[in-house]
Amino acid sequence: MRIIILNGPNLNLTGKRETQIYGNLNFEAYLKSLRDWFPEMDIMYAQSNIEGELINLLQKANAEADAVVLNAGAYTHTSIAIGDAVKSIDIPVIEVHISNIFARESFRHTSYIAPYCMGSIAGFGLDSYRLALYQLMK
Repeated sequence: MRIIILNGPNLNLTGKRETQIYGNLNFEAYLKSLRDWFPEMDIMYAQSNIEGELINLLQKANAEADAVVLNAGAYTHTSIAIGDAVKSIDIPVIEVHISNIFARESFRHTSYIAPYCMGSIAGFGLDSYRLALYQLMK
């Protein structure tokens, strides 16, 4: 199974930025653990701070992957275009968030991508990604 994990804006700073929310481990180190835990999966990874680039990556994933694990970061709450991109592809997408977005500012309680996703996982730190991959194994 080929999976692409797509991370949105500022997630390249995981482990450095707001560590009380996002933790001290950088994503690349956690990605190595994910690949060790799921050797039967071909886990690809991309991160972008640019909305249009995330849309291009979603469209490309539709032809090259079996599923997407998407943390669109703040674009989750602002981007109708990313929501439309998720809606337009044929492979399953699981929305993930490191923090519990429902325990944060009220603007984070709205997701423009969740209605088009297989499901959403939030609040389990980096393990939100692991939980998404377990679901995709079913």
